Amino acid sequence: MAGPSKTQRETVEAVAAVRRRTRYGARAAVFNAIALAIGAAALMLAVLIGAARAQDGDERPVILALGDSLTAGYGLSKAESFPSVLEDALAEAGRPAEVINAGVSGDTTKGGLSRVDWLLTEDPDVVLLELGSNDGLRALDPQQTYENLAAIIEKSQQAGAHVLLAGMLAPPNLGRDYGREFNAVFPRLADEYDVTFYPFFLEGVAAEPQLNQSDGMHPNADGVEVIVDNILPTVIEALDAAAGTGEGAAG
Repeated sequence: MAGPSKTQRETVEAVAAVRRRTRYGARAAVFNAIALAIGAAALMLAVLIGAARAQDGDERPVILALGDSLTAGYGLSKAESFPSVLEDALAEAGRPAEVINAGVSGDTTKGGLSRVDWLLTEDPDVVLLELGSNDGLRALDPQQTYENLAAIIEKSQQAGAHVLLAGMLAPPNLGRDYGREFNAVFPRLADEYDVTFYPFFLEGVAAEPQLNQSDGMHPNADGVEVIVDNILPTVIEALDAAAGTGEGAAG
């Protein structure tokens, strides 16, 4: 019995090709639809978060804690992280606020600058800026650290947020000259911009073994409590400035 002719084979192959294109085209359409749906869902989620705040009557001011591992809570549970402990302390002090954890472990001032624009879509009242420790650890150029922090401050202020700048100190092993130049960055920024200034984020915790994790660099839960106790009055001062009720606020 003779097999199918060349024409018949070509016809069968053509039909099969059409079926494959139809099948894969349908799959592509489904994948594209899913991708669009995910993008729309992400946008909707952002809208819903804002709407939920309004519907819940949550009129608490928003503090965006923009920092590195010291803010992120490296080696700690979420409840033990600086933003969570600060939020609890503010509530206990009768000054409730929402504190957003925008800390990224290992982040430098350049990294913070690269992500500040989309973080500011949270519409914070205060940006608590805790960056620079990794610049110092890597012995990066202090002038670049200054320029990155200045740009973050300017973007934050343009977005309508008041800035609380937390200072850092250079590691002593980098030498006196580098330390002097790096340490001068933060008070210089405080003098040049209308910010609330906290000179050293790790005040009372740095070089205290009982308040740090085994690496000697990151605060443990007790250390975070000390940081929050120390910085709390300055955070309240920043909230007052953001609300226009601080001593230096415009009338």
